[in-house]
Amino acid sequence: MRNVTRTWIRCFITLALATCFIATSGQPGAARSGDTPSTPSKNERAKVAIVRTPNGGIQPQAVMDSGGALHLIYFSGEPGAGDVFYLRREAGKESFSNPIRVNSQTGSVIATGTIRGAHLAVGRGGRVHVSWMGSKNAEPRGPAGATPMLYARLNDAKTAFEAQRNVLQFAEGLDGGGSVAADSAGNVYVAWHGHGEGKGEANRRVWITRSTDEGRTFARETAAYKEATGACGCCGMRAFADSRGAVHLLYRAATDMVDRDMYLLSSDNKGRSFRGQRLHQWKLDTCPMSSAVLAESSGRMLAAWETMGQVYYAGINQAASTPVNPVSAPGEGKARKHPAVAVNAEGETILVWTEGMGWKKGGSLAWQVFDRSGKPAGEKGTAEGVPVWSLPTAVAVPGGGFTIIY
Repeated sequence: MRNVTRTWIRCFITLALATCFIATSGQPGAARSGDTPSTPSKNERAKVAIVRTPNGGIQPQAVMDSGGALHLIYFSGEPGAGDVFYLRREAGKESFSNPIRVNSQTGSVIATGTIRGAHLAVGRGGRVHVSWMGSKNAEPRGPAGATPMLYARLNDAKTAFEAQRNVLQFAEGLDGGGSVAADSAGNVYVAWHGHGEGKGEANRRVWITRSTDEGRTFARETAAYKEATGACGCCGMRAFADSRGAVHLLYRAATDMVDRDMYLLSSDNKGRSFRGQRLHQWKLDTCPMSSAVLAESSGRMLAAWETMGQVYYAGINQAASTPVNPVSAPGEGKARKHPAVAVNAEGETILVWTEGMGWKKGGSLAWQVFDRSGKPAGEKGTAEGVPVWSLPTAVAVPGGGFTIIY
């Protein structure tokens, strides 16, 4: 735990410096735009709905299912040892259901650092799956008392969550949290990065455990990728199962402790093996505590991430590892973090991010809608009041609009 604390301190010193850091490789190629108004146009306001996280919660995570129901989780309580709640808004309704606590042990979820919180997936039959990095009080523990990677699923009656379980059997060293994915065939995946053959970020690996029975049981975790990329210790990652049944893992590497590039791992055989693709380069010798997301609509998959104080999204070829063409948020990037992305049935994309966030410091929300070709459609929008340790989430809604929750 002492090593993890030192890592957190180094990470947030880096946050203060990252906005003025000059990359020595990668050339993100951000397209700079002219002056952009701080409020969206009338047409843009009609397309984008802005919703505050219910009940004063933070770290919302949302999924829109095929029937138009919106599934949402959020964190509440003490940042170092709080709880996660789940609620649902049916298609065509304006109000959410009453919240259901996800974690069976009070105070077993951590929000400190923003990127260690709970992730959400919706699988076969609308069953909800949630995973999270356990707090210092969480039970059951990992091996030799290590921080656990916890998982819970909605029960058959969809009235409560089953008791939380630790799915980490040996690959300990959790720091940047983990993620969960689920497909329509009943496969569930929980992934995280932890220690590999040795200690240190350059030796970290992405690990994945698989369930073929809707999360009733999980296999022993295996290394997702055979190449030695390392993993940025206090950076988040994202797991996602697409409509074809393929599973994808998006994370930040730490090769030689300085190449903190974004990698996408993809598997077409239910997570038994993965091919890897480097999406974006960033030379940096400390951890930026970044997050990343994946999304899909009408067979089009997108990834979004942070590089050098700017946020980007790119379309992903789900069948092959081909080069991506990152699209940046408009304007010069300064302390832009925690992107969210969604794509609607018309092929429009919304990129959402935070600005001005820091250690124990909230910030503001910003977003931009892009057309199918990646050009800004309308004006950039902003809103104040992103809470400390929080981040936004976004979904496409039936009819072509978007909802941002923060």
